[in-house]
Amino acid sequence: MGQSTLRLMILFLKNLLFTVLVPGTVAVYIPLQIAGNPTQTINSGWRVWQITALVPFSIGAAIYGWCLWDFAHRGRGTPAPIDAPKHLVVNGLYRYVRNPMYVGVLLVIAGWSLFFESWPILFYGIAIAFFFHLFVLLVEEPMLRKQFGDSYLSYCGEVARWLPTVKK
Repeated sequence: MGQSTLRLMILFLKNLLFTVLVPGTVAVYIPLQIAGNPTQTINSGWRVWQITALVPFSIGAAIYGWCLWDFAHRGRGTPAPIDAPKHLVVNGLYRYVRNPMYVGVLLVIAGWSLFFESWPILFYGIAIAFFFHLFVLLVEEPMLRKQFGDSYLSYCGEVARWLPTVKK
């Protein structure tokens, strides 16, 4: 096995571990705990809300997966701040919005809220969105400005933080 293959395998394992521990906890474990007895809802038959919930689930999971791939493939890192990408990722979904991974996680939480018809999960999602915003403003953006300098500042001038923009 070559060194580059070994590095890719380690990077894959680090991304998998981060995904299970952080977004897995925030977007899956905690909403299921808030739901109380999810098996009762699942076993009682699918209603229109459960089917509708598949849309944000699918879109959110696809966004997260795409971003994870871009972080590993293009950035050579993970979403974890302690092992952040070595290169600024401005490709893929990052061409349209600066924080698509967070948007994906929030869509998954919104899916749980719909699936369980749960106001508490919706309020949890709103609280998580507020936390994400503060984290981005107070931790991530200062780190990225320090690490990538003018290229990050230029990127910020072209791409919005939360709502997708279409580049000309």
